Amino acid sequence: MYKTGDVVLGGLFEVHYSSIFPERTFTSEPQQPICTGFDTLGFRHAMTMAFTVEEINKNSKLLPNVTLGYSLSDNCGALVVGFSSALSLASGREKQFLLQENCLGTPPVMAIVGDSPSTFSIATANVLGLYKMPIVSYFSTCSCLSDRQRFPSFFRTIPSDAFQVRAMIQILKHFGWTWVGLLVTDDDYGIHVARSFQSDLAQSGEGCLAYLQVLPWDSDPVELKRIVHLMKTSTARVVMVFAHEFHMIHLMEEVVRQNVTDQQWIASEAWTSAAVLQTPSFMPYLSGTLGIAIRRGEIAGLGEFLLQVHPDQNDNVERNNMVRQFWEFTFQCRFDPADSAKAGAALCTGQEDIKKVDTEFLDVSNLRPEYNIYKAVYALAYALDDMLQCEPGRGPFSGHSCANLQTMEPWQIVHYLQNVNFTTQFGDQVSFDENGDALPIYDIVNWVWLPDGRTKVQNVGKVRRSDSNVEELTINEDKIFWNFETKKPPRSFCSESCPPGTRMARKKGQPVCCFDCIPCSGGKISNKTDSMECTSCPEDFWSSPQRDHCVPKKIEFLSYHEPLGICLTAASLLGTFICTVVLGIFIYHRSTPMVRANNSELSFLLLVSLKLCFLCSLLFIGRPRLWTCQLRHAAFGISFVLSVSCILVKTMVVLAVFKASKPGGGASLKWFGAMQQRGTVLVLTSIQAVICIAWLVSASPTPHKNTQYHNDKIVYECVVGSTVGFAVLLGYIGLLAILSFLLAFLARNLPDNFNEAKLITFSMLIFCAVWVAFVPAYVNSPGKYADAVEVFAILASSFGLLVALFGPKCYIILLRPERNTKKAIMGRGKS
Repeated sequence: MYKTGDVVLGGLFEVHYSSIFPERTFTSEPQQPICTGFDTLGFRHAMTMAFTVEEINKNSKLLPNVTLGYSLSDNCGALVVGFSSALSLASGREKQFLLQENCLGTPPVMAIVGDSPSTFSIATANVLGLYKMPIVSYFSTCSCLSDRQRFPSFFRTIPSDAFQVRAMIQILKHFGWTWVGLLVTDDDYGIHVARSFQSDLAQSGEGCLAYLQVLPWDSDPVELKRIVHLMKTSTARVVMVFAHEFHMIHLMEEVVRQNVTDQQWIASEAWTSAAVLQTPSFMPYLSGTLGIAIRRGEIAGLGEFLLQVHPDQNDNVERNNMVRQFWEFTFQCRFDPADSAKAGAALCTGQEDIKKVDTEFLDVSNLRPEYNIYKAVYALAYALDDMLQCEPGRGPFSGHSCANLQTMEPWQIVHYLQNVNFTTQFGDQVSFDENGDALPIYDIVNWVWLPDGRTKVQNVGKVRRSDSNVEELTINEDKIFWNFETKKPPRSFCSESCPPGTRMARKKGQPVCCFDCIPCSGGKISNKTDSMECTSCPEDFWSSPQRDHCVPKKIEFLSYHEPLGICLTAASLLGTFICTVVLGIFIYHRSTPMVRANNSELSFLLLVSLKLCFLCSLLFIGRPRLWTCQLRHAAFGISFVLSVSCILVKTMVVLAVFKASKPGGGASLKWFGAMQQRGTVLVLTSIQAVICIAWLVSASPTPHKNTQYHNDKIVYECVVGSTVGFAVLLGYIGLLAILSFLLAFLARNLPDNFNEAKLITFSMLIFCAVWVAFVPAYVNSPGKYADAVEVFAILASSFGLLVALFGPKCYIILLRPERNTKKAIMGRGKS
């Protein structure tokens, strides 16, 4: 088809989908191939370009005073025909174009809209790109065509496969499908898609391929059977197919034979609208398919224009053979009487009513490739308009020159085409990036099998790249038909998601989507799904039982509020109370022989010191603080040294009295008068005080948060600061206790009826036994139990001293007053 104009645009379309090449010999003249198989949709594509040119010519604001023409050629579904047609458009035919004598003038066409298959466009752009002939394709998607070094003048209004792959990855991400299968064709289209998909999927981290299979070109039944069996046995429930219609037909035939159901198909734009697959035999399996489709647009007036297509053509379009073939194909008639008789078909009159024929040629409800053709022609028109509006002296070419209508060159259009930017009547922005790719946008469609057996391909969303280079996905899930019993999206994964509290551990030798879920160890958490690592909690926190958040560690110390602390506190107060009662008894009966015979002053001092021993145990209960840590051991050490010193002095006095009762022994009593007794106790106690002061000054005990005993607890304790200081403190108490025990043991057989030395021996035996047992128990007790052991030792030894030394005396004073006489005590009364 051809229409003259000031500027002529070329077009390449697949009006016939196959060709028959005649046999050639060395002697025969070369013959043109015969185009067969009329493609109604391909013809509609060509007519869409014709309509767009007519619409632009009627627009007074776009290219005013300039008439566009067109020259449309058929590629006949063959590379050699499409390539030859492209060269013919660029170089011209004698009947259309005659060079002037000086070889000046514009080329026959200034730009070409087409071609359809990527392979055809690659061949054409490789050659015409050498001459910077602008080519705007409406259907070639191979990502290889974005190579600006190789194809410097190639543009397209359809997104490349690279964006189609990213769009599919966005769909996978939206529905949470991380385990998918991929089928591609064994050609440039499939190979580039497979590489791009594997690369983009790995970079996004959104999923893995369960399998990648190449569909054979020859539709080998054995290979197809193997591939379909792999699909059937795979755990992946989502399969994406980048293939052509005839590949899908053979694949689906094998799918039907093996009855492979429960698959969610995702279609590439190559077959997403293929009516040949929407048959009753295939739809039970393909129903619910999600597909990436070329953006659907609305072209106002196209329907009316197509109704005017007629073999007798109006004044705007020259009569041509292409329209006659369309008419013959549509009405199954022939214009040539000879052909009509030969084929047994009716004779075409040209008066047939196309409105009465059910043909998809007139269906303008789902314009997808046509919309791309419409945008491609308008892009060239806007580029020409910008070029012709150039002001002399401000042009982009050498010397700031501008192009003009008489001498313009195709390479000049390439410059303006690169910068074109406009919005269609449908509201879509059209511009080209540095690689010649238009701002990409795809529709997402869904196949619905209606109850009456018809198939509906409905729009359910779109995916586009914004000006900020971000893929934006919009899906209306309520409109999607799912071909599953649940009527919900399927789940497709290699391994279940790891819940919070666990981390992902990859399975050796398998894709990253196949993993085990390992619970986080103690003290570590993961608070989101599919965590790669568990994070450690802060020092004062521990992981919850579910390992999904950190909780404050339990604080442990010997508390007044727990049963153990309550019992020890009660025992301490009970001991203090008993000491007070005994002291009151001794003060009340201080004039009786029992109290006087037991050195009442030392007894009073001993009771006071025992009371201090009972009270100092309270410093070990409650949350450790600096003053309690410093005071507890000092108070404990001084109180016990005071008690043991009193006992030691009492023992020495008993021995001195016994020695003085013998002839010549009275001189020993002068060393054990009241002043000497007080002085001895004071000196012995002062030594312990000096030890405590040195300890506190050199290495004072301090409160400490210990996390070593329990991972999930903070044990508040007092560290002794200096182990040597603590050992010296205990050692000094032990030394005095052993010395008292030895002296009392020597005086155990004194002749008095009430022998004080025996009581001291027994009390010291209890005291030493308690503290000998204390050391290993204290060392091996963790946390608050170490304090409990020390408190128990203090209370046990204090009760031992109190009961052993004052129990028998109180018994006599209160219950056996007849024995509270000097004679009874001296052994001269009645027993």
